Amino acid sequence: MRAEDERVRDAVSALTRFPSEQIVFQPNASSGLLHAAFGLTGGDVLLSLGEFPSLTYAAERAAQALRVITPVWLETDHDRVTPARIREQLTDSTAAVMVSLVDSRTGYLADIDGIRQVIGDRLLVVDAIQGFGVVDAPWEVTDVVVSGGQKWMRAGWGTGFLALSERAIDHLTPVFSGWTGSGPEQPWDEVREPVRGAGAFSVSNPDFVAEARFAASLEEVAAVGVDAVAAAVSDNVERVLELADEFAVPVSSSRSPNERAGMVVLEPLPEQLTALGASLFNHGVTASVRATNVRISVHAGTTEETLDMLRAAFTSYASVA
Repeated sequence: MRAEDERVRDAVSALTRFPSEQIVFQPNASSGLLHAAFGLTGGDVLLSLGEFPSLTYAAERAAQALRVITPVWLETDHDRVTPARIREQLTDSTAAVMVSLVDSRTGYLADIDGIRQVIGDRLLVVDAIQGFGVVDAPWEVTDVVVSGGQKWMRAGWGTGFLALSERAIDHLTPVFSGWTGSGPEQPWDEVREPVRGAGAFSVSNPDFVAEARFAASLEEVAAVGVDAVAAAVSDNVERVLELADEFAVPVSSSRSPNERAGMVVLEPLPEQLTALGASLFNHGVTASVRATNVRISVHAGTTEETLDMLRAAFTSYASVA
């Protein structure tokens, strides 16, 4: 079972193109983001307050506890984090930029390469969980990539990773470095310094069963290819968009293949939101119903049967909307 740690790091490496020795298993994405935020040693951290709370809480808690970084809340372009907006708000004191690969509310796919071009040699921290496995992002231009395996990878809870570039390894301090972060052998009669590298960001022994689950899902995706998965997801997104248009269900997420992953965000009038959510539920379609919209996740394996269920739900909704 202990061999699963090397297996899962190799599997993450195959999809991210980070060397396996620059990857460490994490129990979830939030833990990896906390490692990254607490590891920053000074300057401003630019990020949107509208990001998923794993990002914003990591930055704010690090600022409160260590008082060496300052979160600077980015003004977005209609809730989208774009290179242009980042360029406008960069300062000489900006040390890092934190961003989601895919926004959890809008489904917007961030232009990671464009962001790298405008931020120069500042650290780029990417929360990849909303798109990892269905988006072949330019990981090589990032410094920190964090993801969990319970979403698109469908590996279950308790799975995740933290991948670090050489620049990140040089600049991040392993604040939460446990006994396993000091190397493969830990004597009981001394406290050793953390190793140099991603391994330093380990707190305790990993869950080897969770590592095996995650490795299996990663290997399956690698065998097919992220491009093939992304193409299948994109085709199914188009079909969902066609159904939404047919029944006049407003779509607020991007229709451009270059700006989306696998999420379709429906945004009816406020008085029609409850009816839409109920109709989807009553016809067996799983969706995330939020205060102002409904989010549908479209998978590579979305079947004709599921699309027929969605059609039935839209038909029912249209009859009462």
